[in-house]
Order: sequence, then C-alpha cells, then structure tokens
Amino acid sequence: MNFKKSHIIIAIDGPSGTGKSTTAKIIAKDLNLTYLDTGAMYRAITFAALEEGITPDDKIGMDQLLKSTRIRFDEKNQILINGILREKEIRGKEVSQMVSPYSAIPEVRSVLTEWQREIGNEQSCILDGRDIGTVVFPNADFKFFLITDLKVRAQRRFLECQEKGIEMSLEDIEKNLTERDRIDSSRATAPLRKADDAVEIDTTQLSIQEQVKKIEDRVSVVA
Repeated sequence: MNFKKSHIIIAIDGPSGTGKSTTAKIIAKDLNLTYLDTGAMYRAITFAALEEGITPDDKIGMDQLLKSTRIRFDEKNQILINGILREKEIRGKEVSQMVSPYSAIPEVRSVLTEWQREIGNEQSCILDGRDIGTVVFPNADFKFFLITDLKVRAQRRFLECQEKGIEMSLEDIEKNLTERDRIDSSRATAPLRKADDAVEIDTTQLSIQEQVKKIEDRVSVVA
C-alpha cells in the first residue's frame, strides 16, 4: 500500500487477549510497517526485575535496573535484554502474573514510553498496547481499540500457551486476565482506556483475518 504520508503510526489498544499483537504483526507485514511489540518490552523489564529480585515497590532498585537495562528487538522481532535473546522467558507464567504491577510503576512507563517514541519516530510503525493512542502516540495517524468477551480471551490465551508449551490452566488464565484488567484500568499512570478518536472493534465473533481486514480497510480508505 502506498501512503500519502512518508511516515505513519498505527495504534492498537485494548485489554490482554483481544488479538492486538497477532493482528498488528499481520498488518505490519501486509503494509510493510515495523511492528513495535510494546507488550514484550514491559514483559522484558518484568523478567529482568524478577531475575534480580527487585520488587515493584523497590524504587531504588527499579531506577538502577532501568538505567542498566537495554531492551531492543532482533531481526526476527524477538526481544533482547542487554543483547541476550529472552523471547521464551518473557512469555512464562511468572512474568504473566507479575507484568501488570511492574507496568504500573510510573518510572517504568516513562522510560519505556521514551524508548518506544524513539523507535516510532525513526520509522513508520504499528504498535499495540494499552496506552498507545492516549499516551505514547496521542497524535497517531490511526487509532483502534479492541474489545473481546473475557471467556473468549481466556480460551485464546490458553491455546497460545499450549502451542508454546507453557503450562497454565484455563481457570488460572481467566483469573490472570481479570486481575490484569483491574490493575491496567485503575492504575494512576497511563491507565487502559479508549482514546476519544479511536475506532472500537469488538473481536469476540471475529477471526484474526476478519479483524485484520476491518483495520486495513479503514486505513486504506483514509491513507
């Protein structure tokens, strides 16, 4: 697709398990955009903190960790923490259970937001998260907000875990998603919410291909 602008940003927000990342990755490939996995970045800093035994309320420890940690992506868009591939580790059960408390830390959000803006300002990107269209890129060219029934989200995440060899029960996943929603929506800094100018898409009854098409059709009409 040829865009009128040489540089564009597409923001996709929504709760965990709505298909944001899968959708964004497909669109990135279809439209020749860089996919910036912001969720993986928060998982990475969570993993790094857990490895160092730094708790979410340890302000000094977190400040030091943020200064000494570099999070980037390799050519396959897999996460690197200080140059070491950690893609599998950041998807584990412990990280999934703890990512929201660490993500709610104002200093963590501030630093990672700056890292994301640096990458996004250098190249056209599609990003997914919880505050992309409201905080990270409030002036994004396109904004979408995905919603999905909780039980459908849990089933999707359960199948993902099975495919990746991660052992988590459907019940644990549903509890984890419920708690993440609560923390993400109620945190003081950059809470999960729909941007006023975002297009809302309910993906409960949609396949990934259908939700991709909805977004690409919208982008093609405006771009």
